[in-house]
Amino acid sequence: MKKILYFGLLVLTQVVNAQINESDTLLLQTRVALTGNWQTGNVEMLVFRGRWDLSLAPSPRFAFKTQNAYLYQEFFRRKADEDIFSRNFVYYNPTRRIYPFAYTFLITNFRRKIDFRYFAGLGLGLHILRKPNHLLKTVVSGVYEHTRFNLNIFNEGEYNGSFQINTWRMTAWLFGRHFFAKRKVFLHYEAYIQPSVEKVNNFRWQTEIGVDIPVWRGLNFTSNFIYTFESVVVTQAKSDDSILTFGLAYQFKK
Repeated sequence: MKKILYFGLLVLTQVVNAQINESDTLLLQTRVALTGNWQTGNVEMLVFRGRWDLSLAPSPRFAFKTQNAYLYQEFFRRKADEDIFSRNFVYYNPTRRIYPFAYTFLITNFRRKIDFRYFAGLGLGLHILRKPNHLLKTVVSGVYEHTRFNLNIFNEGEYNGSFQINTWRMTAWLFGRHFFAKRKVFLHYEAYIQPSVEKVNNFRWQTEIGVDIPVWRGLNFTSNFIYTFESVVVTQAKSDDSILTFGLAYQFKK
C-alpha cells in the first residue's frame, strides 16, 4: 500500500484589522501569511503560498505600502506554478479625501509564460465612504508597462514574433472593506481594469473578494476568491484564471 502524507500549514500574524490600509493612522502595520500542503502516493502534490504586507507612515503626509506574494505548485514533481507578485506604493496625504500616489508592480507568472513584467505610474485616490466599520474608495491612474514573455506566439496575431510587449495603460480600481455583526464578520473586495491606451484588444481585469469570521480567541475562518482575465496571452495559456482558498487564520492585534 502506498503511503499518503498530507501536510498543511497556515500562519497569519497581523497587527491590524485583517487588511492593511494606507489611510489608517497607525505608524506601522504588517501582515504575514504562509500556507502549504504536501501529498504523496496515488496523488503527488506540493503547494506553497506566502504573502507579506507592510505599511509605514513616518509622518501624517507620507505613507509607504508594499504587498508581496509568492506561489509555488507542482504535481507529480512537475512544476505548475511559480509566481511572484509585488506591488509598492508611496502616498502623499493619504488621510485626505483625495490624495496622489506613485506605484510600481513587479510580476512573474509561470502559467502564462510571463518571464518578467513591471509597470509604474501615478494616480489619484478618492475616499467615497470612510467610517469605522466601512471603507469604500476608488483610484484612477496611468502607467507604463513592460512585459517579457518566454514565448513569442500569441492569441492575437499582431503580437507574434516578439518576446516583449510595451504599452501605456489606464487603470481604474475599486476597494472596499466592511465589518458586520458587531465586527464579527469582515468582508473585503477589490477590482480593477487596465486597458491599453494604444491597442483596443489589449486589456486585463481582476476581481478579488474575501471574508474572515472569528472562531475562537483570535482564530478565524478565512476564505478568498480571485479571478483574473488577460486578453493577450501566449497560445499555450488561457486568458482567465481563478483560485479559491479557505482555511484557518490566527490574528494578533496590538
